[in-house]
Amino acid sequence: QVQLVESGGGLVRPGGSLRLSCAASGLTFSRYAMGWFRQAPGKEREFVAVQGGSRSGGSTRYADSVKGRFTVSRSDIRNTLYLQMNSLKPEDTALYYCAATLYGPNPAATYDYWGQGTQVTVSS
Repeated sequence: QVQLVESGGGLVRPGGSLRLSCAASGLTFSRYAMGWFRQAPGKEREFVAVQGGSRSGGSTRYADSVKGRFTVSRSDIRNTLYLQMNSLKPEDTALYYCAATLYGPNPAATYDYWGQGTQVTVSS
């Protein structure tokens, strides 16, 4: 049984930082591209960042809205995906999900597995 469990969300002031984690189990983690998505109230879910697995050399892709502020990384030893978020803005407020796909670091791929999400709120 595949499980993806996000953690690290919380309340942070504008300009602050958070580091999200996604612990994976029940899958061969290194084979999967791992992505972060987010959904704000009343909005559709959107792509944030993705990092490829071992076959793609761990290449990364980012949404334009987070480039230069967010960094995705992974530990294939710990089966964990990370998202370092800096210079946070109120518009980054959302429920953040991690997801896994075998189809490479493609934001538009079909993601096979999803976590339950962790809430990030950016407010003064």
